[in-house]
Amino acid sequence: MTTSEATANISMAATSLKLPEDLKRRIERLASAANKTPHAFMVDALAREAERSELRARFADEAARSEEEALSSGKAFELAATFDYLAARAMGVKARRPKARAWRRSK
Repeated sequence: MTTSEATANISMAATSLKLPEDLKRRIERLASAANKTPHAFMVDALAREAERSELRARFADEAARSEEEALSSGKAFELAATFDYLAARAMGVKARRPKARAWRRSK
């Protein structure tokens, strides 16, 4: 589904965006090469960047929760065992999930 197809059935809000001339020319050139209008090219780029920013924020939130859980439980997974498990799973090999082990915080 193209951007124009995806946006055809949703309401659109107008906005004004002032671009440096060199960036405008680059966008026009790249949009033409991608067989898109500059508007569609910019909408796609903004949508991708918004998605990346949201994913990054979710990742940071999950990491903070994981850190808090590790600190409060005093347990964590051994790095080497975790990498071995993930590598095996990525290759489609059934692997035993590592167990969380007690650890102590560095001073």
